[in-house]
Amino acid sequence: MLTAAQLRAARALLGIDQKTLADMSNLSVPTIQRMEASEGVIRGNVDSLMKLIGALNAAGLEILGEDAPSQGRGRGLRLRQ
Repeated sequence: MLTAAQLRAARALLGIDQKTLADMSNLSVPTIQRMEASEGVIRGNVDSLMKLIGALNAAGLEILGEDAPSQGRGRGLRLRQ
């Protein structure tokens, strides 16, 4: 699961704006804006969520699930070196 706060943090880690993330994920800017404005866990159709996660992963960001091993680096988001 990915929260709206984590999505905003992911963009900050990558140093990109909403338009760049929209372009990277083949989603519209309003879709990114809705995702970031949501309360708690991001909701959306599966295709949009997969595009978003794929774009973040391709940019070097690893999203750790609640039960995933963290390799001693904490939970949530990690920028791959």
